Amino acid sequence: MSILEWIYGSGIDLGQYRISTMELIGVLFGLASAVGGMLRRVWAWPIGIVGNVILFFVYIWATIQFDDRAPLFGQSGRQVFFIATSLYGWWRWQQVRSTRGVQDEHAITPRWASWRERALLIAGWLAAVVVVQAIFRWLGAGWPAPDWYFWCDAWIFVGSFIATFAMARGLNEFWLAWIAVDIVGVPLLLHSNYVPTAVMYAFYAAFVIYGFVVWMRATRAERPDLEPATGRDGSATTLTP
Repeated sequence: MSILEWIYGSGIDLGQYRISTMELIGVLFGLASAVGGMLRRVWAWPIGIVGNVILFFVYIWATIQFDDRAPLFGQSGRQVFFIATSLYGWWRWQQVRSTRGVQDEHAITPRWASWRERALLIAGWLAAVVVVQAIFRWLGAGWPAPDWYFWCDAWIFVGSFIATFAMARGLNEFWLAWIAVDIVGVPLLLHSNYVPTAVMYAFYAAFVIYGFVVWMRATRAERPDLEPATGRDGSATTLTP
């Protein structure tokens, strides 16, 4: 048995479930990142990236059949998109904070999306789900799964990307996007026997409501940030819509 197989195979037995050590650690990093996001701390992004890397290996391990759990193509693939989007969010929050010239504990002040932004996010979400589920279905050719499985996996994949992007932009709607992801994600992950991640999603379902209220209060109490424009040297200059 290789070291990687040993690390992946280690865990805690709770009743009929075995909680993978790697999955549990990745979930804890994800929770820490969520708390940092609610508090609008820049460190939420690098913490989240660490969790994404860990969870990528958890899901890809199952996908290439190191265990008998259902292969979640969306769960493994979306970690890559999480990392890319988180890098953007990390950069943007730092740029906004630098442009504001404020060194307080909050990196940004959230705002509501415009109707145009909302329409683009929703249309992009729905269109991408149609495309992504077809890709997942092709990747899972030969694996017995009902049609709804690939649609649900695609919904989680695309919705997670939309939510993370909206968070990077400082939009209050990102909390609502996470609720839409959780509604599908919890049942799917329980069905696929990814119990720790399902618990995390269930916790998010309650946590995002509180976070949504916190961000709405900040929007009313503070001046919302807009998009930072950059100069030719890459430095932040002004704030633009």
